[in-house]
Amino acid sequence: MSSTPVGAERIDPRIRRTRSLLYAAFMSILSEQAFHSISVQDITERAGVNRSTFYLHFPDKYALVEYSLEEQFRQEIAKRMLNACQFSLKNLRLLVITVCEFIAHFISQCAQTDPRFESLVEAQVRRQMQSLLQVWLEQLNPDRDQSMTATAASWAIYGLALEWSHQKKCPQAETFSDQVLPILAGILGISPAVSV
Repeated sequence: MSSTPVGAERIDPRIRRTRSLLYAAFMSILSEQAFHSISVQDITERAGVNRSTFYLHFPDKYALVEYSLEEQFRQEIAKRMLNACQFSLKNLRLLVITVCEFIAHFISQCAQTDPRFESLVEAQVRRQMQSLLQVWLEQLNPDRDQSMTATAASWAIYGLALEWSHQKKCPQAETFSDQVLPILAGILGISPAVSV
């Protein structure tokens, strides 16, 4: 697999800066008020840009959030080199830890829980996980379509990580990943005792 993440594109640094500024403003506001009450006007005022600049980049706040979450999760995957390695239980464990930490970070940023914001996080994280898992599984068994297995595993990982993040007293992400690894190995049809 290439070291360039799937779907990554080269973006002009000025565009990237403006998008980062808008997202930082959004996240700052999200720590103060509910997602549904945040307007494009709120974001542009906090970012110090005009509304027309916002609309040059995004049609609405949902597109801003989707783009930013996709970029940030892609960076987490790349930082941990998961996009450049093959399937192993060690890498699967690291993926679970990555998802747990990513979800926990965003939940901690919200002034209040908002299902709409959580669904945006879920969509971006799960889509990239499914793609990564499919590549890993196809490397193990190229003669079989792995899309359903990768989809089931991505739902399981995300659901388990979300449940973990909502616990009042959750274990460390590393401990949690060790607990769920046998479940995930079962979904993937791999013995949890054997590292591939």
